[in-house]
Amino acid sequence: MPTDRTVARTLAAHERFLTTGATSDVRPLVAESWRRSLRGGVDPERPSPPVVLSGAELYAHRDTHPLRQALPVVRGLLLDAAVSEEFLVALTDAEGRLLWIAGDSRVREAVAGVGFVEGASWDERHAGTNAPGTALVTGGTVQVRAAEHFSRAVQPWSCTAAVLRDPGGRVLGALDVTGREGAASLLMLSLVRATATAVESELRALDALNHPSTATAARLELMRADSGVLHGPGPGARALSLRHAELLLLLSEHPRGLHADELAVLLHPDAMSDVAVRAEVSRLRRVAGPLLDHSRPYRLAGALSTDVGAVRESLHAGEVRSALDRYPGPVLPRSRAPGVELVREGLAADVRAAVLHAADPVLLERWLDREEGADDWTAWEQLARLSAPGSVSRARATGRLDLLRRRFGLR
Repeated sequence: MPTDRTVARTLAAHERFLTTGATSDVRPLVAESWRRSLRGGVDPERPSPPVVLSGAELYAHRDTHPLRQALPVVRGLLLDAAVSEEFLVALTDAEGRLLWIAGDSRVREAVAGVGFVEGASWDERHAGTNAPGTALVTGGTVQVRAAEHFSRAVQPWSCTAAVLRDPGGRVLGALDVTGREGAASLLMLSLVRATATAVESELRALDALNHPSTATAARLELMRADSGVLHGPGPGARALSLRHAELLLLLSEHPRGLHADELAVLLHPDAMSDVAVRAEVSRLRRVAGPLLDHSRPYRLAGALSTDVGAVRESLHAGEVRSALDRYPGPVLPRSRAPGVELVREGLAADVRAAVLHAADPVLLERWLDREEGADDWTAWEQLARLSAPGSVSRARATGRLDLLRRRFGLR
């Protein structure tokens, strides 16, 4: 961790470099990065990392990026277990664009002032010397301490970053921890390295798991007004009957498999006969083909992703806005199957809880504009508290609360 004397010496070296080009009193890694930053035209006085991805484009890029699968590992090892306050954890893509940022809200607000926001380019060409950008250039693990940053505005901060690679060795991006002095400590270096190793191990395991099932990979849409749509295996998309959509959802929720009697209970309020279940599964096989295994209990033979799983991934990553984007409405709203109702109610409750926890007026209004949120008393109360006096949002919230009071006979 840098001392005041070390910081002062590095600040003097930075000034000397900008004036004369000399690189004494700094580490070779930093000196080389400063020279690259200067050659690249980075302004040390006014950094301007451009925001090149935003809105739907950012969400689409993240949804298809391989590091999306690393979010639970990063959250478990860094955010939840090791880094709780005074730090941010970020993931970039191979070009240095910030895909995800999570952590201390105060730090996040502070670094937003220097352009450290989702969608911004933090490669060296745009942001100068910084841990994720420099790690992507060098291909290793990098710490940048305070005044070692090329840009003066970033010098109050420190960071540690490690490059992340896919099973074939291709660079996917970088894992970064940003904060004050502690973000470049030896402990943080060990944590970041260990997390990067765990992420790459997880990617190898998923690659091995997905490799034999590539031919049968498929995607199932379940949050539609009518029923469900199955994309793959094979070309084209197929509209499913409600019963077939229910069956595929239940099997995707129970990867270990379900016996006929278990499916019977989950499919019908009064339970179905085993014979009826077997007949429905037989008919589903003609639609889903190799997606269904021929074993007992019934289970999926290949990979099946669902829009339900996509919403959960966003929630697990703490991305409430992305979760709302992916959640257009209830899961199979016409279904009365008990197993489906459990999934539907559970997902709606998780999305609502995340919106309330975020305490963001924009997200609250998006939730309240949905049929599920229209009469959500708690959400309307929170919107009223968070909205500015005299604003349209405040007026809307107080008006709806008054309507709900009259409707339910409350004072």
